[in-house]
Amino acid sequence: MRRTVDWAEGAVEIIDQVALPGEYRTLRLRTVDELVDAVRRLAVRGAPALGGAGALGVALAAFAGGDVRAEAKRVAEARPTAVNLSWGVARALAKLDDGPEAVLAEALAVLDEDERLNRAASAHAAEVVLGASQRRPLRLLSHCNAGHLATVAWGTALGVVWHLHERGLVESVLVDETRPLLQGARLTAWELAQAGVPYRIQPDGAAAAAMARGLVDCVLVGADRITANGDVANKIGTYGLAIAAAHHGVPFVVVAPSSTVDESLPTGADIVIEERAAGELTDFGGLRVAPEGAAVFNPAFDVTPAALITAVVTEHGVRTPSAEAAHP
Repeated sequence: MRRTVDWAEGAVEIIDQVALPGEYRTLRLRTVDELVDAVRRLAVRGAPALGGAGALGVALAAFAGGDVRAEAKRVAEARPTAVNLSWGVARALAKLDDGPEAVLAEALAVLDEDERLNRAASAHAAEVVLGASQRRPLRLLSHCNAGHLATVAWGTALGVVWHLHERGLVESVLVDETRPLLQGARLTAWELAQAGVPYRIQPDGAAAAAMARGLVDCVLVGADRITANGDVANKIGTYGLAIAAAHHGVPFVVVAPSSTVDESLPTGADIVIEERAAGELTDFGGLRVAPEGAAVFNPAFDVTPAALITAVVTEHGVRTPSAEAAHP
């Protein structure tokens, strides 16, 4: 599969994740406005992919001229929870004094690093999963999408599946549909089908029941921000999944590149949680499914406390939380 986000002929080229699984298509984003819109409507999404998109957004601004720092700020603030977006922007912006070509070179370096780091992180995590689970082949559970589409290439949590599948160690993957935008049913299931990995989609509310019935050997998720003490922000529903896993003694493993770690935030209580439009809940397929005037609580993410997590794994291996943050 091609890169989820790339640079081609002076534009940012992305796989349009809104169109999947019905249509596989790419979009060329030639302005910062187009990039910001793509980020906000989730045409490009996933923390590592957003890091690449953020860096390339600065390159777009640098070649366009004008107030590049103001444009970079707009890109960085397009979605507030995933730290990789602002991290990618900052990396590219640091080269601004050296000219647009230097900005682009740094952005392309972010892209080049992504697959290498994700392969390393997921390889480490695969060994963690094998060490924590006795049964072979494994029955894994995923939430949201943390595969190739969520990164520039390869994937984080689904990267673990790719490693284990290559070794014949995956029986099947239970895919949470991931309401309300169905990133699991639309994107993760599509990736698993492309890779020939057996899977079943389940409603989010079935995850605890699946664990109770002994159908899950390990839960694998990605992350949008990891704080100094090891708390993890990820797609809404992850926290409840971790509680269920802890209750049933199921390992719960988080996989992400080290760029997702935000040492500036002591705990998950400091993470800004994005809230999305009410229409994502009140409407479905263009039809109104809730009463007119219904109030909505629609956070895009939640925070899972470190105490519920078996391991947070980056390209460096299992991460140990900062001592000061873990024991204030």
